[in-house]
Amino acid sequence: MTIAALEALTFGLGRLAEAADNAGHRLCLLTGDRAVYRHELARLDREALDVVDIDTADEHACAAALSALPDLRGIVNSTDTWSIPGADLAAEFGLPGPDPTAVRRLRDKSRVRSLLHTHGLSRGGALTVPADPSAVATILREIGLPTVLKDSAGTSSRNVWLVRDERQLHIALSQAAQRPFSGDLFAEPLFSGPVYSAETLSWDGEAKLLGVLSRQMSPEPSVREEAAAFPVALPGSELDVVQHWVERVLKTAGHDSGFAHVEFVLTTEGPELVEINRRIGGALVGEALCRSLGTNVYDAMVDTALGRRPALLDALDATDSRPGPATGFVLIYPDHPGTLTGWTGLDGLSAFPGSPEWYPTAAPGQRVEHLGDQRSCTGIVLTEAATAELALHRALSAAGSIRPTVTSDDQG
Repeated sequence: MTIAALEALTFGLGRLAEAADNAGHRLCLLTGDRAVYRHELARLDREALDVVDIDTADEHACAAALSALPDLRGIVNSTDTWSIPGADLAAEFGLPGPDPTAVRRLRDKSRVRSLLHTHGLSRGGALTVPADPSAVATILREIGLPTVLKDSAGTSSRNVWLVRDERQLHIALSQAAQRPFSGDLFAEPLFSGPVYSAETLSWDGEAKLLGVLSRQMSPEPSVREEAAAFPVALPGSELDVVQHWVERVLKTAGHDSGFAHVEFVLTTEGPELVEINRRIGGALVGEALCRSLGTNVYDAMVDTALGRRPALLDALDATDSRPGPATGFVLIYPDHPGTLTGWTGLDGLSAFPGSPEWYPTAAPGQRVEHLGDQRSCTGIVLTEAATAELALHRALSAAGSIRPTVTSDDQG
């Protein structure tokens, strides 16, 4: 029997293949670019899974490929970009899966913001605007400053502008006029405070908070993610607030099964949503969950794809302890665009505490551009410790010794 994955996150494919095998199934990855998974595939036995190279943007081609798989039982969909076609294909094949209508709603960040504002779960709404400086007056009148401009269907922090004054607003809209968008440009209030994400698992409308991930963002005006740690030791009262808030947010937004990665700002007045991703967290969040909870959490992803209650929920209900270590990880960026030729410092990682591990996201010879978002990340350093705070300190220390070497265009 087969479980198909319509693309996947960069890391976690090995965990997912193991989870499929645990359930008595074989994993088949449909991908338009297997180079995305070079790190995972290089570490896996060739017999661990099947890979079908196909244009995953072509839903008809994907349907044909799925039809050819032996005894297809479920479709795993762990990305934002392929969430809608994944839900549509599951429905087409009569397989367990989320309501495609709910997935479309969650994929629209502007719609989710407006919905939560209407239900009193956010102090600010959303305003769809043209990607043009002509929208300045409308944004100032309807949203005010500071504000965030973003793509309603964007990913990896692409096409996001943090705006604190009218001059920045003019510049942002002028830049937006030159960019392609996956959805529509919209404006929403910019909330002040540290950014976190609630990592959750839901079944039949009941959401379980697996933990809170810290998220260190770059200095403005860029919005790329720099580092993270899990699980954050929030005081009990604050953790209860986050648990209650995220349950209401997911219920209102219509997410009732599977993982969710809910980004939020912890303001002086409580949590404020950044966005909801109906998947396990990206980068090394899945690995952090596995280590902290002492189990392969991708088993729950497979359970959900097969239409059954994740066993992980009952295991978590049976104990409040975390058998595994906390983790911290740091994303490594170059300081200028160009062609990646390698990294210095990797051979010295073992000298640092926390058992540092290196997860490359790019390969030598690859062009590195878009320094303002995660597309320019070349690799990630992950470390362990007894607490998220210590793990992050260790990760920052180790990451400080790693430097990408990039040949600039003017160097030939």
